[in-house]
Amino acid sequence: MPRPKRVLSGGAAPAQSGPADGGVRGTLRSRAPPPRYISMNNLNDPPNWNIRPNSRADGGDGSRWNYALLVPMLGLAAFRWIWSRESQKEVEKEREAYRRRTAAFQQDLEAKYHAMISENRRAVAQLSLELEKEQNRTASYREALISQGRKLVEEKKLLEQERAQVMQEKRQVQPLRSAYLSCLQREENWQRRARLLLKEFEAVLTERQNIYCSLFLPRSKRLEMEKSLLVRASVDPVAADLEMAAGLTDIFQHDTYCGDVWNTNKRQNGRLMWLYLKYWELVVELKKFKRVEEAILEK
Repeated sequence: MPRPKRVLSGGAAPAQSGPADGGVRGTLRSRAPPPRYISMNNLNDPPNWNIRPNSRADGGDGSRWNYALLVPMLGLAAFRWIWSRESQKEVEKEREAYRRRTAAFQQDLEAKYHAMISENRRAVAQLSLELEKEQNRTASYREALISQGRKLVEEKKLLEQERAQVMQEKRQVQPLRSAYLSCLQREENWQRRARLLLKEFEAVLTERQNIYCSLFLPRSKRLEMEKSLLVRASVDPVAADLEMAAGLTDIFQHDTYCGDVWNTNKRQNGRLMWLYLKYWELVVELKKFKRVEEAILEK
């Protein structure tokens, strides 16, 4: 391709140099301003091109120059189109990946949300069930307390009625209490005399049974003691109240028990006499209360 010629700003081509115009060139070079280079042609404005096609080459139409400029432009356009297409593919790819990541993240969030909702619902259901149980338990406790309170009120009323009745009976019995205490005091005196009498009879009966079991003591002494006991049981009013004479006769006739030969404890002799002594003590206690009862009833 022929190289384009440089032109001045006026658009005329420079004159051919030669030896004849050396002085003129020097004069023009000293006077004229330095040449100014113009940029390449604007392909969008052909009338203002500063580089004209070479009309003498290839038939003079300048098509080679036009194609030479068109090929880089087409290549640039093709590169830009390919680059734009690849970029668009990358953008679409990244967009699809972003959409997938967003969808997966959204699904994960929705799954977590639904799981949390389900867990919260289960927790709410469990708490509701426990709350209902507690409410039922509280209601049952309240009913039990109300019932217990009513029962206590009724018992209090009954106790107050019983207390009033007891106080009334106490007021009624108060006069009898003094009489009872005085009668009891009098009968306790009688009881002391009866116990002293039983102690004396116990000592004599123990000695009499010892004589009965002895091989050396005379039988006459035992008979005298028995006669003395029978006389006293008949004469003494306390012994007469206890009816001791019949018991003594029974002892003298049937109490034949003795300890072993080498026995030295007098209280181990006899059996029936000890039963009668215990019986007489109980009779004394019984007669005391009977006499008190009779005295109160008489009043």
